[in-house]
Amino acid sequence: MSITRIDPEHRMSEAVIHNDTIYYTSVPENLEADAEAQTANALAVIDALLTRLGSDKSKILDATLFLVDKADLPAMNRAWDAWVCPDNAPVRCTVQAGLMNPKYKIEIKIIAAR
Repeated sequence: MSITRIDPEHRMSEAVIHNDTIYYTSVPENLEADAEAQTANALAVIDALLTRLGSDKSKILDATLFLVDKADLPAMNRAWDAWVCPDNAPVRCTVQAGLMNPKYKIEIKIIAAR
């Protein structure tokens, strides 16, 4: 069994790889933006991390999207639909959640194959 922790710190790692499966949570960097732009940004961060680890969005197996305001669902879906690989769409769950940073409109957790 192999476990690789990417950029580990005391509290958490940037990502974890276990037997060629990548576990990662993305948050937006553009905290003043609306939900659509924050979603697009968080997805771009996912793209960069997956590329760094030898994978890509077509290999995402599972995605959980944590959305603060359910009224932002159409905006989030516009960003998601523009980004997702239509022939390789992962299992997806969207939940309404109170996130710890009050400026976050979304947080995205993925599991991907390498």
